Amino acid sequence: MGNTKYIFVTGGVSSSLGKGIIAASLAKLLQARGYRVTIQKLDPYINVDPGTLNPYEHGECYVTDDGAETDLDLGHYERFLNVPTSQANNVTTGRIYQSVIEKERRGEFLGKTVQVIPHITNEIKERIQILGKSGEYDIVITEIGGTVGDIESLPYIEAVRQLKWELGDDNALVIHLTLVPFLSAAGELKTKPTQHSVKTLMESGIRADILVCRTEHELTTNLRKKLALFCNVQQEAVIQSIDASTIYDVPNMMLEEGLDDVTLRKLNLTGAPEPDLTQWNEFLTRHKNPGGHVRIGLIGKYVELQDSYKSILESFIHAGAENEVKVDVEYIHSEHIDMATITDVVSHLDGILVAPGFGERGVEGKIDAVRYARENDLPFFGICLGMQMAVIEYSRNVLGLDDANSTEMDPNTSHPVIDLMEEQKTITDKGGTMRLGSWACELKEGSIVESVYKTKEIQERHRHRYEYNDVYRDQLEAAGLVATGINPNTGLVEIIELPSHPWFVGVQYHPEYKSTVANPHPLFVAFVKAAHEHSLK
Repeated sequence: MGNTKYIFVTGGVSSSLGKGIIAASLAKLLQARGYRVTIQKLDPYINVDPGTLNPYEHGECYVTDDGAETDLDLGHYERFLNVPTSQANNVTTGRIYQSVIEKERRGEFLGKTVQVIPHITNEIKERIQILGKSGEYDIVITEIGGTVGDIESLPYIEAVRQLKWELGDDNALVIHLTLVPFLSAAGELKTKPTQHSVKTLMESGIRADILVCRTEHELTTNLRKKLALFCNVQQEAVIQSIDASTIYDVPNMMLEEGLDDVTLRKLNLTGAPEPDLTQWNEFLTRHKNPGGHVRIGLIGKYVELQDSYKSILESFIHAGAENEVKVDVEYIHSEHIDMATITDVVSHLDGILVAPGFGERGVEGKIDAVRYARENDLPFFGICLGMQMAVIEYSRNVLGLDDANSTEMDPNTSHPVIDLMEEQKTITDKGGTMRLGSWACELKEGSIVESVYKTKEIQERHRHRYEYNDVYRDQLEAAGLVATGINPNTGLVEIIELPSHPWFVGVQYHPEYKSTVANPHPLFVAFVKAAHEHSLK
């Protein structure tokens, strides 16, 4: 379809307005018209990637097939588009500066003084265009993190200014997402914050082509005219983004507002058919009209911030729609439960998911939750650390290995049923050094997971340092906890099951990273189905 077109999404007035959802929604509409689209995120923080960030700081760390630890917005991109992302889809200031400094140390700048302009901005422009130059995409949407006016974002804004000038108006446009607040005392929406935000953007040399206005109330025609006049955009390019009951409504809302039409006209792209959102809307219909409810307890230690488990929560939405039930997730802090209180906390639930995490805080509560699920035939799903907790619980309470533990929690345990991976033992740096990305797994014939996946071999994404200790495998299997998924190259146990239980599965990998609207993850679908069957008993 010709040269790659570039769309830049900036934000103003306030953070957390939903740039990622707007970018993903526009991408979905363009994809539904037949264009090949991808989205990338430019993050202004100096961390090289989010891998070393506490989930309370930045929400979950999302992992791609190629092992990139990335911003959680990439999860939205994949869930909406059903297209895998990669290392190239997430760029941080830390990675930009690291690359430029390494080039300077190698002498690549031929003695020049290394400066923000042109060296940092050139690096940013190069990263922005990697996906476009691959030949795989017609349109690349680039979301710029932070808020216009932030010191951290200035190099990115300058790089966009340069690139827009170099590419020309037909090949690049800027969408500015802003807030139009409602002042209850005055009883009206106020446009002044948006005007100032657009002015700040223009002071950096960028004129917004499209204005997307987050609002709690409908924008009147007069307000749209005012915003168009004062913000130097066409009235048709003032797009309302009113609060939605679910993020999955946003593509349809943007379709009604004509965001895709305006975008295509400004990029001089014509002749594309109307977007086909049939499958998307079938999902939405099932999601909004459930035939029942299930209650799932999410046992974790970052439950105060839902973004810490974003992909898990979205996977439950996908799986719920597939089963035509609503999944009510109850957040249970693992530090606040023990065997004395566990019955009161979880006995009303239809299933328990023990979530991923790192460190010893709250692990005993997770172990107690596993024990309750195992002893009471409550559907159980353990992910990463959750799977490891299941192995520890079984070792302690069935095998009788009282101090069984992970060496992550107790380096001196006499029964390290979970131990540091061999290749991790010499590593001292924390960033980007875990077992990351997509790995193969062979499934045992006749197992729950084989019936779920309906195949003998799968590929799933990993993020961990510790593993099931194969030394204890014979003991555990003889006692009934079976290893049903094995990495064919390393022999690493990836999946454990309890065949005597209605539904008890633990996986070392992160299935939530691969669940999308178009392809809900089969393990989540099967777990929700088991929970629904439990609810009907």
